[in-house]
Amino acid sequence: MSDRPDARESWKRLGVLATETVRTHLRDLGNDPARFASMSLRVGPLLIDFSRQRANADVVSALVALAQESRLEAAVEGLFDGGEANRTEGRSALHTAVRAPLDERPQRVATEIETARGRMLDIAERVRRGRWLGVSGLPIRHVVHIGIGGSHLGPELAVHALAGPPASSRIDVRFLANVDGRAAVDTFRGLDPERTLVIVASKSFDTLETLANARHARSWFIERTGRADAMDRHFVAVTGNAGAASELGIPPGNHLPMWDWVGGRFSLWSSVGLSVAIAIGAARFAELLAGAHAMDRHFRGTRIERNAAALFGLFGIWNSNFLGAGTHAVLPYDRRLAGLPGYLQQLEMESNGKSVRIDGERSQTHTAPVVWGGEETNGQHAFHQLLHQGTRSFSADLVAVAAPGHDLAERHRWLLANCLGQGSALLRGRDAPAHGPRALAPHRAVPGNRATTTVLLDALTPASLGALLALYEHKVFTQATVWGINPFDQWGVELGKQLAHDVFGALGGGPARGLDAATAGLVAEVRKSTS
Repeated sequence: MSDRPDARESWKRLGVLATETVRTHLRDLGNDPARFASMSLRVGPLLIDFSRQRANADVVSALVALAQESRLEAAVEGLFDGGEANRTEGRSALHTAVRAPLDERPQRVATEIETARGRMLDIAERVRRGRWLGVSGLPIRHVVHIGIGGSHLGPELAVHALAGPPASSRIDVRFLANVDGRAAVDTFRGLDPERTLVIVASKSFDTLETLANARHARSWFIERTGRADAMDRHFVAVTGNAGAASELGIPPGNHLPMWDWVGGRFSLWSSVGLSVAIAIGAARFAELLAGAHAMDRHFRGTRIERNAAALFGLFGIWNSNFLGAGTHAVLPYDRRLAGLPGYLQQLEMESNGKSVRIDGERSQTHTAPVVWGGEETNGQHAFHQLLHQGTRSFSADLVAVAAPGHDLAERHRWLLANCLGQGSALLRGRDAPAHGPRALAPHRAVPGNRATTTVLLDALTPASLGALLALYEHKVFTQATVWGINPFDQWGVELGKQLAHDVFGALGGGPARGLDAATAGLVAEVRKSTS
């Protein structure tokens, strides 16, 4: 069997079905009263509605066949059992084990996970209960989480979704990722160093941004307290490079592990989630893990045709590879989930933004689409014009929460009404009105026929957030398996970082050797502006 997805019979069948699909408007499919029941699935606190996809029963059957021909079920078993899922780096990808109960983890990592989680949650509870004391003997009131990419996006999303704004929390948790000095200045502004705990999360402990921010934090602390000997009361490292963390001054007793078998963008569930556990507490952090694990069990144990995560990925392939959707919008209708599009940009594009298959051959098909989006209903007044009447093809996820989580019930009802109404408008569209000025009629027509998936959470809780994020993780894995690519590496990000070192020297007055003409010209302009 060929490893090229487009060589599979089901792929060819889907190409034929796509030709037929473009002749059918989604509103015609949407008129079937049985469609919602047959094309929506409930997994615990999540309802995933695929009924607004441009797909009939024949398309769904062919997508399921594609997953079967791609040996998805065997790949899932290999993932959970600790096989070499990350083949280009020779590693397992055991993020699912980190959130599994002890008796469901691969034996070789079970005890290690349990020990690390116990230490992490002990730190979190000591901070929360006022028993982790700073240099002056006062309890910690501020936490600064330093990390970037996977060491930042997941924890920040979870804290903002589950703990609320800093003013409403007993512990003020802040995040610092960018190398931009303004970010560091703003993050530390107003903090009391004697009551601040800094968490530095970096697997390698040599990432430019994280090291620069960690060194800034150390200087900030020592300059204001004069206590270089008190780093153990104010710094914790989450890392796979204990030596580098110790060189920074963080003692070994304050190190938590980051394993090479858990990728950064899948690391929220590990000790990288320390800031989350501090913000929401050990019990609610356990609920976050349990919600994700429940989705893991669904993904691993449910046949493909009723598997929400697998179908999520397969409909994405249908939209991207067969219906021409080059971008995918993530539209959260809840302020607490405003960080979801950014989180998913890394999860989806860093995982599946690849052009070379695992076998080393170039992919002959498109892989991950561009993922974008923003908080709703703000987006309705910014970019929805393009969604309704633009010329670009796209797909979209509408993510909403049924229970408001506050006392403004009518406001929440309006929020949900807008979410469901936008989905309906994207499906149905509107013909040119028969009345009114004839010249304006074509401008007022809305074509509709835009594919969306709606994910509805019963309430935003640790369990439902865990299930939601695991749903997207397994969507990504499903797509990677079909496309034949490795979702657990990211070789493409290295070149730009390497070249930045050469540019940095040139910006400081060093030679501009090896730079292309455009970059050398820009360096010269910067040097003129700053001289």
